[in-house]
Amino acid sequence: MQQMINKDETLEELMINDLVLIQKQNGFRFGTDAVLLSDFARDIQSDSTLDLCSGSGIIPILLSHKSNAKRICGLEIQKDIHEMSVRSVKANNLEDKVNLSLGDLKNITSVFPKRSFNLVTCNPPYMKGGSGIECEDYSKHISRHEVACTLEDVIIAAESMLKIGGHFCMVHRPSRLTDIISLMRKHEIEPKRLRFVHPKAQSAPSLILVDGLLRGGNELKILPPLILYNDDGNETDELKCIYERR
Repeated sequence: MQQMINKDETLEELMINDLVLIQKQNGFRFGTDAVLLSDFARDIQSDSTLDLCSGSGIIPILLSHKSNAKRICGLEIQKDIHEMSVRSVKANNLEDKVNLSLGDLKNITSVFPKRSFNLVTCNPPYMKGGSGIECEDYSKHISRHEVACTLEDVIIAAESMLKIGGHFCMVHRPSRLTDIISLMRKHEIEPKRLRFVHPKAQSAPSLILVDGLLRGGNELKILPPLILYNDDGNETDELKCIYERR
């Protein structure tokens, strides 16, 4: 296993079904948002799933365990990150189920045929280009800021890949909610489920989880909030269940 890891990388045990993930020591590293998104999408019936902006491959690898999808694909634009994610798939012996591709989602139809997937997921860059503090590390910068793609680019790619009636699930920041709903509707993805994620019960939401249906009816269900930590700082029972710690 160690022969698969470069000097600037680490092998992380995900503590879920003995899964592991290779990550850059000083690059962009996955967070709770990726785990929450994979759990949010887990019960959607899908024979074929695509993860956009797949990065280290964390979401396809988690969905290989959490969902019943027979085919899970990912698309990543950074060559070195993509190569690393392919090694993570091999480290988990998931080559028969998970296929990660290198490419630009703005040209996604050159990688996958249109209308190929029942479910598309994405944990996209949260910050608009030119906003916030620019990271010196380019991998971190492109993962956090809309440099290689915008929010609308992501939604356009999702729309082109989804089968009619397919689901698009995304995690993002609450400050972008109006943009998300507006752009999803613009591209015929109707928001169907929305869940706010709060660090603690009395705190403002830090994340949102959104599920939309391609050409679905206009009825949005607001789910109960997801609280991550109790007032004492310990994980809530629901977060423990998501991480399969109980």
